[in-house]
Amino acid sequence: MTRSPLARSAETWQSNQMKYLILLFLAAPAFAENAMTAAEFDTYTKGKTLTFGVAGDACYGIEQYQDNQRVIWSFLDGECSNGVWYESKGSICFRYDFDPAPKCWEFYDEPNGLRAVFMNRPNTSVLYEAQNSAEPLICPGPNLGS
Repeated sequence: MTRSPLARSAETWQSNQMKYLILLFLAAPAFAENAMTAAEFDTYTKGKTLTFGVAGDACYGIEQYQDNQRVIWSFLDGECSNGVWYESKGSICFRYDFDPAPKCWEFYDEPNGLRAVFMNRPNTSVLYEAQNSAEPLICPGPNLGS
């Protein structure tokens, strides 16, 4: 019994489709996007001062990362606030002196720096690391940081 050209064509298409699915499955880990763990975040940030912006524009804020998960944050207005960060349910959460309600983010280590996704209201805020420095944050007052 010979198969019609249409039947052979369908078999070839299904075979090729299966090959593409297998290749996609095998390549999936390369495309997988995993948020940084607390340990990865600590290693990346400790001792640095990072400026965050929206879509590459350094206009949102700046944060200095210290020992013991302590931070100093400024909205680029010259005033600083002390805070801490901690891991909660896979997110990195921050609490600051000016607002004790936690602000939780997922951080992704990308080729051009960190990408931060706000988890309190997903799909509302994404920040990007615009600058990375070893220099301390300058806080002229009144909350000078520590």
